[in-house]
Amino acid sequence: MEREKGPGSYLFRGGRVIDPTHEIDLCADVLILNGQLAEIRPRIELGADKGAEVREIDVSGKWIVPGLIDMHVHLREHGQEYKETIASGTSAAVAGGYTSVACMPNTSPVNDCAAVTQFILQRAREEGSCRVFPVGSISKGLLGENLSEFGELKDAGAVAVSDDGRPVMNSLMMRRALEYAGAFDLLVISHAEDLQLSEGGLMNEGPVSTLLGLRGIPGVAEEAMVARDLLLAEWTRSRIHIAHVSSAGSVRLIREAKRRGVMVTAETAPHYFTLTDEAILSFDPVFKVNPPLRRTEDVQAVKTALADGTIDTIATDHAPHSVIEKDIEFEFAANGIIGLESALPLILELVREGTLSPSDAVAKVSTNPARILGLPLGTLARGNPVDMTILDPDEIYRLTPETLRSKGCNCPFLGKDLQGRAVMTFVRGIVAYSRLDS
Repeated sequence: MEREKGPGSYLFRGGRVIDPTHEIDLCADVLILNGQLAEIRPRIELGADKGAEVREIDVSGKWIVPGLIDMHVHLREHGQEYKETIASGTSAAVAGGYTSVACMPNTSPVNDCAAVTQFILQRAREEGSCRVFPVGSISKGLLGENLSEFGELKDAGAVAVSDDGRPVMNSLMMRRALEYAGAFDLLVISHAEDLQLSEGGLMNEGPVSTLLGLRGIPGVAEEAMVARDLLLAEWTRSRIHIAHVSSAGSVRLIREAKRRGVMVTAETAPHYFTLTDEAILSFDPVFKVNPPLRRTEDVQAVKTALADGTIDTIATDHAPHSVIEKDIEFEFAANGIIGLESALPLILELVREGTLSPSDAVAKVSTNPARILGLPLGTLARGNPVDMTILDPDEIYRLTPETLRSKGCNCPFLGKDLQGRAVMTFVRGIVAYSRLDS
């Protein structure tokens, strides 16, 4: 079943309902009437007047959760449609269980003005399968020289600002960005990388890079900028969000800053708690990402940070590329992997191994990103058009290029057996994706 034309009515029987906002975790029935959440109760009996119009589905063994939110994706449109479009990227999102995505500004042209933000939102209304929240750029053209007009971006619909893909190297500019963003209650998302320390690097600096003869990127290239941005946020009393945390040193700095009361939140991506730099022994460019895959100790530190709340969210950093950029020599390949269709089973693995509880895992990809971005989402709220994901935590399947909805095939988990997937995704009360039968 594909996207409905309008809101429908459903009664889901016997699912495990998890809503961290309301501290709900119980087996219950969920009733949706005309796209709105009507009831959550252990047992719902339909009257004769409603029974005929409500589609009843047994979801025993499945989870019913608030719609997943990915606060870090690259949709590539405008300017790089051969890699991804808003249509293909959001189609991949709903197949992965995501009902909302926040897209980074490194398009062509850069999202540094109202016109580009409005274009993204218009395309999302016309062709999108899920909600799209644009992130504007910190600096004009991502050049790090002049600040973008944050007020204009906010009024046009931007939910945050970032120069993701490039760091803001100028410390004074980053200070001004934090101060300026605070005036508009805009979140600043930091791509933490010291370009002078990472220059020419192809992978994590360490024994594996030495063995392979590849120039490395030291963990301190990330950590030095994390430290700078935390200090600037503390000095300006502004909010800062650290993107794609990958190293143990960054985790330590963020944990200490939170204890001091710095208004910092942080995210990591599934590949940083799943893969290590040893994957690059294959020289496969699919494993080339920025920040790079790091050591086993870093992976463990990221997991610990997810468990203790130091890292607030899990985002995919979905970065589609074509074979032109990716299926070439490792040295020249582009950084990035796709993640919208592979993230959920990797997150559920954290539950199976005991790193996260089911409720904590759901919070990392719904409640927390909604709170950080200031979105009225991430919960199962009665009376509203429902954003909701139904997932099967036990289904084992194999992800293949033929089943991908994203234009990109740069995924290190293709051809591998994965456990757990979305089986139904509601966006604004409408079924945007479904694999469930009556």
